[in-house]
Amino acid sequence: MKRLLLSTILLAIAGTAYADIQAPPASEYTATRKLGRAIGNVIFAVDEIPNTMIRWNEREGNNAAFSVGIVDGVARTLTRMGYGFYELVTFWAPTYKCTYRPPYQGSCGRSGLKEFNTWSGFTEFPAELGMETRYDYARLND
Repeated sequence: MKRLLLSTILLAIAGTAYADIQAPPASEYTATRKLGRAIGNVIFAVDEIPNTMIRWNEREGNNAAFSVGIVDGVARTLTRMGYGFYELVTFWAPTYKCTYRPPYQGSCGRSGLKEFNTWSGFTEFPAELGMETRYDYARLND
Protein backbone atom coordinates (compact mmCIF):
# COMPACT_ATOMS: atom_id res chain seq x y z
CA MET A 1 0.00 0.00 0.00
CA LYS A 2 2.86 2.36 0.80
CA ARG A 3 4.48 1.66 -2.56
CA LEU A 4 1.27 2.40 -4.40
CA LEU A 5 0.77 5.67 -2.51
CA LEU A 6 4.41 6.69 -3.00
CA SER A 7 4.26 5.84 -6.72
CA THR A 8 1.06 7.86 -7.14
CA ILE A 9 2.56 10.90 -5.42
CA LEU A 10 5.76 10.62 -7.45
CA LEU A 11 3.86 10.41 -10.74
CA ALA A 12 1.66 13.36 -9.77
CA ILE A 13 4.69 15.53 -9.02
CA ALA A 14 6.52 14.39 -12.16
CA GLY A 15 3.42 15.03 -14.28
CA THR A 16 3.08 18.63 -13.12
CA ALA A 17 6.81 19.28 -13.66
CA TYR A 18 6.54 17.92 -17.21
CA ALA A 19 3.49 20.08 -17.92
CA ASP A 20 5.34 23.19 -16.74
CA ILE A 21 8.29 22.52 -19.03
CA GLN A 22 6.04 22.00 -22.05
CA ALA A 23 4.35 25.42 -21.99
CA PRO A 24 4.57 26.89 -25.50
CA PRO A 25 6.54 30.14 -25.95
CA ALA A 26 3.47 32.13 -27.01
CA SER A 27 1.37 31.03 -24.04
CA GLU A 28 1.77 34.38 -22.26
CA TYR A 29 0.12 36.16 -25.19
CA THR A 30 -3.66 36.11 -24.77
CA ALA A 31 -6.60 38.08 -26.10
CA THR A 32 -6.66 40.25 -22.98
CA ARG A 33 -2.96 41.08 -23.35
CA LYS A 34 -3.61 42.01 -26.99
CA LEU A 35 -6.50 44.25 -25.92
CA GLY A 36 -4.33 45.92 -23.27
CA ARG A 37 -1.53 46.41 -25.79
CA ALA A 38 -4.00 47.95 -28.24
CA ILE A 39 -5.35 50.40 -25.66
CA GLY A 40 -1.81 51.31 -24.58
CA ASN A 41 -0.71 51.86 -28.17
CA VAL A 42 -3.68 54.13 -28.92
CA ILE A 43 -3.43 56.20 -25.74
CA PHE A 44 0.35 56.48 -25.36
CA ALA A 45 1.41 56.59 -29.01
CA VAL A 46 2.09 60.32 -28.65
CA ASP A 47 5.07 59.47 -26.43
CA GLU A 48 6.91 58.43 -29.59
CA ILE A 49 7.43 62.10 -30.57
CA PRO A 50 9.54 63.22 -27.59
CA ASN A 51 11.31 59.85 -27.36
CA THR A 52 12.30 60.01 -31.02
CA MET A 53 13.42 63.61 -30.60
CA ILE A 54 15.60 62.58 -27.66
CA ARG A 55 17.17 59.76 -29.68
CA TRP A 56 17.88 62.09 -32.61
CA ASN A 57 19.32 64.68 -30.25
CA GLU A 58 21.70 62.14 -28.70
CA ARG A 59 22.73 60.86 -32.10
CA GLU A 60 22.87 63.98 -34.31
CA GLY A 61 22.24 67.06 -32.16
CA ASN A 62 19.57 69.70 -31.58
CA ASN A 63 18.90 70.61 -35.20
CA ALA A 64 18.20 67.01 -36.12
CA ALA A 65 16.00 66.59 -33.04
CA PHE A 66 13.79 69.54 -33.92
CA SER A 67 13.52 68.71 -37.61
CA VAL A 68 13.93 65.03 -38.43
CA GLY A 69 13.07 63.98 -34.86
CA ILE A 70 9.65 65.60 -34.99
CA VAL A 71 8.83 64.21 -38.43
CA ASP A 72 10.08 60.74 -37.52
CA GLY A 73 8.23 60.91 -34.19
CA VAL A 74 4.94 61.83 -35.88
CA ALA A 75 5.40 58.94 -38.34
CA ARG A 76 6.10 56.52 -35.50
CA THR A 77 3.08 57.88 -33.58
CA LEU A 78 0.75 57.34 -36.52
CA THR A 79 2.17 53.86 -37.13
CA ARG A 80 1.75 52.87 -33.47
CA MET A 81 -1.80 54.28 -33.44
CA GLY A 82 -2.61 52.33 -36.60
CA TYR A 83 -1.38 49.11 -35.02
CA GLY A 84 -3.31 49.99 -31.86
CA PHE A 85 -6.60 50.46 -33.70
CA TYR A 86 -5.96 47.30 -35.74
CA GLU A 87 -5.37 45.26 -32.58
CA LEU A 88 -8.33 46.91 -30.85
CA VAL A 89 -10.67 45.73 -33.60
CA THR A 90 -9.12 42.24 -33.85
CA PHE A 91 -8.20 41.57 -30.21
CA TRP A 92 -10.45 38.50 -30.04
CA ALA A 93 -8.70 36.71 -32.93
CA PRO A 94 -5.14 35.36 -33.16
CA THR A 95 -4.01 37.30 -36.23
CA TYR A 96 -0.19 37.27 -36.34
CA LYS A 97 1.09 33.79 -37.25
CA CYS A 98 -1.97 32.29 -35.51
CA THR A 99 -0.95 33.85 -32.16
CA TYR A 100 -1.75 37.00 -30.20
CA ARG A 101 1.79 38.37 -30.59
CA PRO A 102 2.24 41.94 -31.82
CA PRO A 103 2.53 42.18 -35.62
CA TYR A 104 5.20 44.90 -35.78
CA GLN A 105 8.88 44.50 -36.50
CA GLY A 106 11.29 43.65 -33.71
CA SER A 107 8.73 42.54 -31.15
CA CYS A 108 8.92 39.25 -29.36
CA GLY A 109 7.75 40.46 -25.99
CA ARG A 110 9.15 39.27 -22.69
CA SER A 111 10.03 35.82 -23.98
CA GLY A 112 13.52 37.02 -24.91
CA LEU A 113 13.55 35.26 -28.27
CA LYS A 114 14.80 38.37 -30.04
CA GLU A 115 16.20 41.64 -28.80
CA PHE A 116 14.31 44.80 -29.57
CA ASN A 117 15.70 47.30 -32.04
CA THR A 118 13.92 50.36 -30.71
CA TRP A 119 15.41 52.62 -33.36
CA SER A 120 13.89 50.95 -36.41
CA GLY A 121 11.39 48.59 -34.80
CA PHE A 122 8.71 48.97 -32.16
CA THR A 123 8.64 47.59 -28.64
CA GLU A 124 5.52 45.72 -27.58
CA PHE A 125 4.29 48.60 -25.42
CA PRO A 126 4.98 52.32 -25.92
CA ALA A 127 8.14 53.75 -24.39
CA GLU A 128 7.96 55.63 -21.11
CA LEU A 129 8.98 59.24 -20.59
CA GLY A 130 11.23 60.23 -17.73
CA MET A 131 12.69 57.81 -15.20
CA GLU A 132 11.65 54.27 -15.96
CA THR A 133 10.46 52.80 -12.68
CA ARG A 134 11.01 49.15 -13.57
CA TYR A 135 14.75 49.61 -12.92
CA ASP A 136 16.07 49.78 -9.38
CA TYR A 137 18.85 52.22 -10.27
CA ALA A 138 18.91 55.74 -11.69
CA ARG A 139 19.53 56.03 -15.43
CA LEU A 140 21.21 59.40 -15.58
CA ASN A 141 23.38 60.66 -18.42
CA ASP A 142 26.86 61.72 -17.32
